[in-house]
Amino acid sequence: MGKRESFLENRMKSVGYAFKGALLLIKTESSIKIQLAIAILVTIAGFFFKISNTEWILQFLAIGLVISIEGLNTAVEEIANFIHPEHHKKIGLIKDIAAGAVFIASVFAVIAGLFIYLPKIF
Repeated sequence: MGKRESFLENRMKSVGYAFKGALLLIKTESSIKIQLAIAILVTIAGFFFKISNTEWILQFLAIGLVISIEGLNTAVEEIANFIHPEHHKKIGLIKDIAAGAVFIASVFAVIAGLFIYLPKIF
């Protein structure tokens, strides 16, 4: 029987896999690239408009939420395509629901951004 890995070794491997997955997502998904560009722009805007600590927290939570759910959406699409490569009504429904989750997160992120930036702009 082989040597069991320690808890710390397991955690380090998990972090490595997660980092690899995040890089893969950024390299391969155009929607993530667009969302990262938007994240960079609103981060620059945050410095320009000198947003408060609370506004920074809200902004980063919104960015993290949208990008994370986009990653889950991508995973759902990949699984669906693997299980049923040709078009199927039920697979289409599953993909639409996952995309809808991204849409909902994005709408609320935009609303949060409007609450942060509209008072500073006008």
